[in-house]
Order: sequence, then C-alpha cells, then structure tokens
Amino acid sequence: MTRREDCERDDPGRRYSRLAAVVTVSDRGARGERADTSGKALVDKLTASGFDVEFQKIVPDEAAEISAVLRLLADEEGVALILTTGGTGVSVRDVTPEATLAVVDRTVPGMAEAMRAASLLKTPHAMISRAVAGIRGSTLIVNLPGSPKGAMENLVVVLPALSHALDKIQGDPSECATK
Repeated sequence: MTRREDCERDDPGRRYSRLAAVVTVSDRGARGERADTSGKALVDKLTASGFDVEFQKIVPDEAAEISAVLRLLADEEGVALILTTGGTGVSVRDVTPEATLAVVDRTVPGMAEAMRAASLLKTPHAMISRAVAGIRGSTLIVNLPGSPKGAMENLVVVLPALSHALDKIQGDPSECATK
C-alpha cells in the first residue's frame, strides 16, 4: 500500500483540500418523512477522519436534481470530495449512478469494485449495487448505499485511498513509492 509519507512532494508545504459534502438521495428524506441517519453517520466519520464537511443536503431520487447538486458542489463550492448515499440499487427510482455518470469527466471504477468486493463478503445483495465513483474537475464523487450500515461499511473500504486520490486529483505531482 502506498502511504502519504512515502511520497516525495515537490511542494511539501502545500495543503490539498479536504473540503467534503454529503448528499443523501431519498424521496422520503427529501419530504421530511425519514431521518437522514446515513448522511449523519458519514459526516461524523469524515469529520473524525480529518475532512471538513461544510455541506450536507438531502435530494429526492430525481436524476436532474442529483446532477444539479453535484455540479453546484463541484463547480461553484469547490468541494474536493462528495459522498452520495442512496439510490444505488436496482429499483426504478434508483438513479444516483446515472446522475453521477452524467456529470463526471472520468470514472474511478476501482473504488466501486473494491466496495462491491468487500460487501460481497457480507451479503450477496452487494452484487446488485450499481454505485460508481468518478471525477469532475478536481472533485471526487463516490456513491454509497443508502442504509447507514452499508454506507459506513463501504466508506471504510475507500477511506484509506481518499487522501492520496484527492491529492492527485488536485494536481499533486509527486512520485510515490510502492511497498
């Protein structure tokens, strides 16, 4: 595994952004009929992991609204990391992956593959997850399941790679040794 301290940084004083946002995709949550326990759990974990979570939003399962909030957070708010929770399954209203793919410039399939692989060790339902991860400009967007347990389990899988990924997405030119 590559560790941050293994990197030879061209600019060791530069601090790359750890500004984060959590977007909960839920029709019932957007209508105020369900508490957003997944979003809160993700905010707490990100904050404890050194991220600055300044944005948290609940949107309905509408592709246009999801895409609009992702564009706003990435383009206007300059968020480095956006986690979505919800809408990654196979029901008719699950459109988060399509909304995400509509706004990203490049995908990061290894993150979604790693989350599914780890989740398959716990439940066969993981194979019907359609979660994606991708980059828009200098923002990383990662889809997570809607349940608090699933969202946290999947975040824990990608968390060790997030800082390095964000540094690289934001232009860190350093070479990294592999161990």
